[in-house]
Amino acid sequence: MRIILLRHAQSLGNVDELAYCRIPDHALPLTPLGEQQATAAGPAVRRVLGAEPVAVYVSPYLRTRRTLHLLDLGDLVERTVAEPRLREQDWGNLQDPVEQELQKRQRHAFGHFFFRLAHGESGADVDDRCAAFLGELQPKMIRDPRHPKTVLIVSHGLTIRLLCRRLLAWSIELFESLSNPEHCEHRVLSYDGGVWRLDRPFAQWRDAPDGTTQLAQR
Repeated sequence: MRIILLRHAQSLGNVDELAYCRIPDHALPLTPLGEQQATAAGPAVRRVLGAEPVAVYVSPYLRTRRTLHLLDLGDLVERTVAEPRLREQDWGNLQDPVEQELQKRQRHAFGHFFFRLAHGESGADVDDRCAAFLGELQPKMIRDPRHPKTVLIVSHGLTIRLLCRRLLAWSIELFESLSNPEHCEHRVLSYDGGVWRLDRPFAQWRDAPDGTTQLAQR
């Protein structure tokens, strides 16, 4: 069994933070570069998927759905499910730029996992919904013969890291030491003998304070 995790292509919010003040997060479009990134990523994703049927679970945000569309996976896709639990961390509705900048500084000092945004979620909240999603997905992949054994998840940087944290039993300290994948960058999780394994590590901006590492087995 495999789960391929793919971050969406570059969106307007990645190049213009003031876009969050006038456009709902879920409605932010891809940039022209993002459209090119998603189109260019298609052949690489198809090579990873191979010839097996794939179940796709995608965040319902515009930027993730558009990324999936531009991958042009065609008849490889056995089913597509828009899954709200795979959405980005919620920072609130239309954001106030001064308040959001203050919260970013506070979150960096407090810790990204437990810091609760004033009008949104903490990382722990996202972790909880990732756990609920995986708690439904894994039994389907293992026990349901109708469900493909290969899954593609198109989601967001922090959400992808938290999905890995859950499947690989990473510590919170390790999670907070990792950087998001680049736009349209993917990771592959393989399940063998009751253990999930990651194909390659994420970029890490510091060593985890507790000494744990990304590729350690459970």
